[in-house]
Amino acid sequence: MDENTGSNIIIEDRVKLTATGVIDVDSFDNENVILATQLGTLIVKGANFRINKLNVDVGELIIEGEIDSILYSDG
Repeated sequence: MDENTGSNIIIEDRVKLTATGVIDVDSFDNENVILATQLGTLIVKGANFRINKLNVDVGELIIEGEIDSILYSDG
């Protein structure tokens, strides 16, 4: 994957999140998703999460569920 492609997040109706620039999924459960992205750690909080698509070769992730918050962390 080209390291200069950046990262984008699209949230649809707070029930679907599409993210690009994903390097790895550090943690995943029903209420939290923690991702390593090209711009730092991304934390998604909510409920009833399920991964619909994960392709780390191209850096794309799609999750569905009830999205309450997203937060970037540098640490």
